Amino acid sequence: MNELTYFAQIDENNVVLAVHIVSREFIDENPERYPGLWVETYRDAPNKTYAGEGYVYDPKENDFYLPKPIEI
Repeated sequence: MNELTYFAQIDENNVVLAVHIVSREFIDENPERYPGLWVETYRDAPNKTYAGEGYVYDPKENDFYLPKPIEI
């Protein structure tokens, strides 16, 4: 059985577009439905941030963070 988990869709600027509960196998088998880069995110992992729409993905740390506010 394929394990369902949380995956964040990442755009070309490393911004999270969406978070879905799905298996890695399903993402890989359905590229037309899940285009682009999908990165696993964790709700209860210590020292990891759960992704939400608008969060930014840091590939070096394999973690997510809130975007910095725009200063005006």
